[in-house]
Amino acid sequence: MAELTVKKAVKEALADEDKNVSSDLYEELDSQVEELLADAAERADENGRKTVMPYDL
Repeated sequence: MAELTVKKAVKEALADEDKNVSSDLYEELDSQVEELLADAAERADENGRKTVMPYDL
């Protein structure tokens, strides 16, 4: 699995909410992003496109 999230950006986003980040959060977040992208790619295929568009999400 590729690392799809930027750890520093996640930490900064949650710091604004005064939250800490568990080390295993990144693995789960990457997994969910990977699934979201795979679903979007499938929708693009179903519509005969090679380009994934925002509305495929």
